Amino acid sequence: MSVVAKGLEGIVANESKLSKVEGLEGKLSYLGLTIDDLVEHSTFEEVTHLLHRGKLPTESELESFTQTLRAQRSLPSGVIEFLQSAPKDAGPMDVLRTGVSMLGLYDTRGNHQDRPLNEERALSIVAKVPLMVAYYHRARQGKDLPPIRTDLSEAGHFLYLISGQEPSADATRTLDVGYILHADHGMNASTFSSRVTIATLSDIYSAVTSAIGTLKGPLHGGANEGVIKMLLEIGSEDAVDAWVEERLTKKEKIMGIGHRVYKVLDPRAPHLRKMAIKLTKELGEPKWIRMSERIAEIMRERKKLEANVDFYSATVYYSLDIPTDLFTPIFAISRAAGWTAQILEQLDDNRLYRPLTDYTGPEPPQPWIPMDQRS
Repeated sequence: MSVVAKGLEGIVANESKLSKVEGLEGKLSYLGLTIDDLVEHSTFEEVTHLLHRGKLPTESELESFTQTLRAQRSLPSGVIEFLQSAPKDAGPMDVLRTGVSMLGLYDTRGNHQDRPLNEERALSIVAKVPLMVAYYHRARQGKDLPPIRTDLSEAGHFLYLISGQEPSADATRTLDVGYILHADHGMNASTFSSRVTIATLSDIYSAVTSAIGTLKGPLHGGANEGVIKMLLEIGSEDAVDAWVEERLTKKEKIMGIGHRVYKVLDPRAPHLRKMAIKLTKELGEPKWIRMSERIAEIMRERKKLEANVDFYSATVYYSLDIPTDLFTPIFAISRAAGWTAQILEQLDDNRLYRPLTDYTGPEPPQPWIPMDQRS
């Protein structure tokens, strides 16, 4: 008798050295380095090097790696034309999914199992994903596409592209921390889909396209967009208790609360909570974080559930004046570093994913029913 694990819960599908998620302890680390130390001391570029090269870089290695990444900040003209001509009301994740797929059309180098070539492609994707998100956002508003710069960090460059103005150091560091926190997270749904795709010996663009399609769902990356919509729907601090009570009575999900793996507080949440408190205070709009804190308190008391990373990232991005429908694409920008690292790791010791299924249909052999006797 086979054991069925719905959603593959508790099933170990592979080995990875990239990120360790300790759900019961509420810990997260990349190659043994805790998320707390990485947020305190590192940058997104350094974390990307860590995930792609397997170690923290020296000063000269980081300089070379950063310059290589920035040198990939360009898009084929056909992709730019697509971003400008895409429907103005299209979902940014849909546009990004198509854009990454299109990148594969312009890469004619072949040999999709060559490690050095795939390392190049991986960095190119990491560099190009933010360009596509920002350029589509500008294009849908009928605005010009700012010229690419190579003197700004990944986080700073994205903020510059969407606004057309150089961002402050505080805003840049805030988004940089968000990137670090979202860069990788074990065998989550989008990472799993990217590894399943590349395991067939498909190409890296197809694998990342699969990941983007998976991340789009509201039970995965789309949750942070749902959090800010929830806060806007509630509207005021004095409406929080009744709103939550109504949702609990209807047995509806509260966005940003609970996690499939973490049974205690998501270790990424405190860092974003700290930034959310700071940002909302500076902007003179502390009600958003106070509303969030009250929701978290109620859910902790009533359901023994803690806030996850999406719960506070929504307030952080909203406070940075980033449009709500770009929250999930920003998740994709940061997770592109992890996806591509996971894809490279999968190819290093590849095995096709082929789980079994427990058949629950009619017991064969069923009698054949002629067409004129079917009802």
